[in-house]
Amino acid sequence: MRILISQKTPSNLKTFNDLEEKYGVTVDFHPFFLIEPISAKEFRSQRINLPDYTAIVFSSRHAIDAYFMLCEEMRFKVPETMKYFCTTELVALYLQKHVVYRKRKIFFGDGTPQSVVSLIGPKHKGEKFLITTSAESTNPPVAALFEKAGLDTTVSIMVKSVPQDLSSLDMASYGAVVMYNPIDLKSLHGSFPKLDLSKKAIICYGRGIAAALQNEGLSIAVQGPTPEIQSAAKAIDVFLKSQTT
Repeated sequence: MRILISQKTPSNLKTFNDLEEKYGVTVDFHPFFLIEPISAKEFRSQRINLPDYTAIVFSSRHAIDAYFMLCEEMRFKVPETMKYFCTTELVALYLQKHVVYRKRKIFFGDGTPQSVVSLIGPKHKGEKFLITTSAESTNPPVAALFEKAGLDTTVSIMVKSVPQDLSSLDMASYGAVVMYNPIDLKSLHGSFPKLDLSKKAIICYGRGIAAALQNEGLSIAVQGPTPEIQSAAKAIDVFLKSQTT
């Protein structure tokens, strides 16, 4: 079986090479869209004052890069007292690229919005939270839970998705497709309007793409993130294991 992953080839392929050897499959990578940081001009249109916030919520590495790039462009020095709340440990660890990693200031959940809110508790309830998101998801699930919990929050767009032309791909050769974002589906439909996705095994990693697939009545073979599935590689492993039992 050939498996297509809708992202660029990662720098470390060991996990995927292990999957290929374990199951006798081929894993290919091709980005279905590009994620770009918004410009300082686009950010200013949101009328958000970065120094006002004492805590920030991240659900992706792209948002982390975009946030620190904006801070540099706008000459805002992020204070050492800033608290970071991340949806997963993988996202939290990425902060090491920009800050000195201190566990007392960096917190991470298990991939669910509820886990992020539970990290706050009475100890951090007085913070002013900036929730980062993409232009395609201006109302992330965590924002509703923050509001319900009575937390002081603002949602800020940090990145935007740009669909890609996929017409060079031989989609007939793939038995499974891994998607992360509703834009993945949009790019796929735009490049292959006659493609019958019901004949493909679909693995999704992200609640937005899961909802988009369900809205189209498409079956999902494996969905993440969950406490047991903390990466796309693990989702693929779970799928392939189910095919051999």
